[in-house]
Amino acid sequence: MLEEVADPEPRPGEVLIRVRASALNHLDIWIRKGLPSVPKPRILGADGAGTVEALGEGVAAFQPGDRVVINPGVEAGDGTIHVIGEHGDGTNAQLIAVPATNVYPIPGGLSFEEAAAFPLVFETAYRMLVTRARVEPGEWVLLWGIGSGVSTAGLAIAKALGARTIVTSSSDEKLARARELGADVTVNHGSGDVKAAVKEATGGHGADVVVEHVGEATWRTSLDVAAREGRIAVCGATSGPNPPAALHRVWWKQLTILGSTMGRKADFEGAFSLVAEGRARPVVDEVVPLEQIRAAHARLEAGEQLGKIVLSVPE
Repeated sequence: MLEEVADPEPRPGEVLIRVRASALNHLDIWIRKGLPSVPKPRILGADGAGTVEALGEGVAAFQPGDRVVINPGVEAGDGTIHVIGEHGDGTNAQLIAVPATNVYPIPGGLSFEEAAAFPLVFETAYRMLVTRARVEPGEWVLLWGIGSGVSTAGLAIAKALGARTIVTSSSDEKLARARELGADVTVNHGSGDVKAAVKEATGGHGADVVVEHVGEATWRTSLDVAAREGRIAVCGATSGPNPPAALHRVWWKQLTILGSTMGRKADFEGAFSLVAEGRARPVVDEVVPLEQIRAAHARLEAGEQLGKIVLSVPE
């Protein structure tokens, strides 16, 4: 059930936003379950889009009524990133006050729901593919689990940058949807052979970049399918964080393992530019009312979605 709380007030340098749409992320599930352990109670939600309600002292870049989207990563003075909805209250509410430096105009043509669907996962995928792995046009990119927000964002970004893509899922329906979204090659990792599919697609070369967020269940295969001098970008481990290292694969193939966590302002702005230019577009799986957030969490936790589950927030 929803609860009433006091309306936030914008402090100097902040913008008060009336939230119209808020997208779910696995981060919301982890916080709800106590991982990471942050103070409770907490209003969840990292991603949000809406209209400017009021301006804090010193803010002149926006006007009340402007349609805006939030960059969920707040850069602290010590260089760390504080995530909205994790380190402070989030966007699963009608109002939120955020630093003006984290507020951007919604790219033309995007709905509130589409705008809310891209920030965190596009920022994360952009950092993995561009900032860390430095993907090049024509390279092969393997994306595990195309239903996830990071993989759907990674597919959009890889295609926008001219890379060739191989995506996996245990759902043939999701793979069909991935082909509609531009995936070059699809493989069912439940019933098919990912190693054989990558070898055939790439003519034996392998994947130049692997987007790895699954962990124990996929790690060995990621090492096997990576091309010589390939890069494996790791942003998570939903199936477990401690797979066999298989270090001989790393040195023999001269692989580069790249850790990547969310992103910085430059990563968000790089992803934002791709969206604003129409080169990459967020994928909305389903829009549900905020009061049905329990069902939305259940759908995300069960892995039934392809793209982002978005909550519509009442005015």
